[in-house]
Amino acid sequence: MEKLLQIWLVFVTLALLAVSALADDDVVVVLTEENFDKEVGQERGALVEFYAPWCGHCKKLAPEYERLGTSFKKAKSVLIAKVDCDDQKNLCSKYGVSGYPTIKWFPKGSLEPKKYEGPRTSEALTEFVNTEGGTNVKIASVPSDVVVLTADNFGEVVLDETKDVLVEFYAPWCGHCKNLAPTYEMVATAFKFEDDVVIANLDADKYKDLAEKYDVSGFPTLKFFPKSNKAGEEYDGGRDLADFVTFINEKCGTSRDGKGQLTSKAGIISSLEALVKEFVAASNEEKKAVFSRIEEEVEKLTGFSARYGRIYLKAAKSCMDKGADYAKNEIQRLQRLLEKSISPGKADEFTLKKNILSAFA
Repeated sequence: MEKLLQIWLVFVTLALLAVSALADDDVVVVLTEENFDKEVGQERGALVEFYAPWCGHCKKLAPEYERLGTSFKKAKSVLIAKVDCDDQKNLCSKYGVSGYPTIKWFPKGSLEPKKYEGPRTSEALTEFVNTEGGTNVKIASVPSDVVVLTADNFGEVVLDETKDVLVEFYAPWCGHCKNLAPTYEMVATAFKFEDDVVIANLDADKYKDLAEKYDVSGFPTLKFFPKSNKAGEEYDGGRDLADFVTFINEKCGTSRDGKGQLTSKAGIISSLEALVKEFVAASNEEKKAVFSRIEEEVEKLTGFSARYGRIYLKAAKSCMDKGADYAKNEIQRLQRLLEKSISPGKADEFTLKKNILSAFA
């Protein structure tokens, strides 16, 4: 009986720790009509972002606002929160929200807000909240996936003929550069698992010689240095996350989305797709001959294509050994695995296999 009691106490303790960990993860509190008056206008001041999930400016603000929430996570006198106005239309209407994002400060004990009109950066928001809330919180530092260039490493990183490199030449005082920073960070994060792709930046104010060498006269200037052209090419595309992602996928042969996940096109090799169609349509006896032709085609592939080609071969062999339903069953199994909490590397591996198997299903 005593042993059972000890086990039960351990279980309860672990459960409480798990709940506590989950609560700690919510650095930005989600507000609804049900909990708004319980959280806002009480014993602490509240900064509330009224947003819409489809709003581009809201998406750009998201990492900055998350960083703000992380910074004030332990500040008991301040709440950092947000309201989805697509889901909570009445609440947003009540507070006169007509555009997104709208950010309002609710003083302690008050439901009469003050609209925030400043820059939408975590630094500016932190300064505002400290002033209004009487706090002295320092902005949380976050790891960056952007490679910082200097005079010492520029040649090693940018001129590496095994890498495709996108470089932002910026100045610390430049407003447009500050606005681009959170988006550029998301680009770097989206492609951080691509070994051949580097997203980098250079302080052109500090390293003027390098800026002049590459004809940088305004900020930010973006230049792309592909494996085949280390003289650099001007990037003149859009500056939204989707624009950068499309550009890099087209130039580098990658298949990532804005969240860094592989798309349904990842791993697909057009020269093998036609052969797979023949393979699927062939009789069991004919499949062996088509398989030999797939092998011949795979031997011609190099780099990542060779890796993908081996997945095609393995899939074809498994289809011959395990029957016509193998591809469909394996796709379903991989999908179940992808829906679980797995590492990014495993997610890439399973997505590639799933994409390639879809041609055999």
